[in-house]
Amino acid sequence: MLLHPLPSPAPLARFPGEGGGGAWHRAGRVVEGRPAVFETTLTPPGSTDPAGIAWMDPRLLRAQLYSGSLSPGGGPWHYTAPISKTAARTLVAAFNGGFKFPAAEGGYYSEGKLVFPLRPGGASLVIYKDGTATVGAWGTGGLTMSAKVAAVRQNLTLLVDNGRPVPGLNPNDTSVWGATLGGTPYVWRSGIGVTADGALVYVYGPNLDIVQLAALLARAGCVRAMTLDMNPDWTVFVTFDAPSGVPATPADGTSLLPGTVQSAATFFAPWWARDFITMSAR
Repeated sequence: MLLHPLPSPAPLARFPGEGGGGAWHRAGRVVEGRPAVFETTLTPPGSTDPAGIAWMDPRLLRAQLYSGSLSPGGGPWHYTAPISKTAARTLVAAFNGGFKFPAAEGGYYSEGKLVFPLRPGGASLVIYKDGTATVGAWGTGGLTMSAKVAAVRQNLTLLVDNGRPVPGLNPNDTSVWGATLGGTPYVWRSGIGVTADGALVYVYGPNLDIVQLAALLARAGCVRAMTLDMNPDWTVFVTFDAPSGVPATPADGTSLLPGTVQSAATFFAPWWARDFITMSAR
């Protein structure tokens, strides 16, 4: 029996003047009889489109970085698409990684391979060999290379720090925070963060500028958060609700939000060439 799962997340307060969302519901298969993923939606300031938010318990789930032939390249990789039947037996959730390189402006380390150098100060999703994960600026707060580190996926700089959006965010800046389709700041965006008690939080949604994404991550309780991929071709979050011990398939998958090009089938496609992250029952 797994000990001391995190308390279920408290409902999120809506933004002033924005209606709908904030109440959590469980998603994906349970782990040792406990929900390990909770989902909700929240409408960010100045928008009418709800964004999706997923809360994941790292005491019930193990994180794993899967590497792609295009992003980051540098294979062969053991953990790459498609997800194997063995791994699918415990699969609970999967979501997109970050920008392609060099657009990510950072490094990539997994399976003992340093494909791109890790940049000091770079926003980093760090996964440890025990399956836990965190988000922070590389080289600060104890985030350094050690024998305990399994993977590091960097993408730009932190978007949320000390529980607040970083200063100076410009909603019209499409150069610092990634090139967008048509040059508009309002596109599908995604991000990942960590709460004070260690939960991982994923956020994505349509028609988001960078200020709205940061506001959502902070409102969801992230003390530190970073951007992941953007545009509708690359953003995706899926939970899987197959019976315990039965390999998950695309038919068991449910997207947190509709409207993206990718789906549950993406992670089981041999041709999928970009990195992604899975969360699996311990």
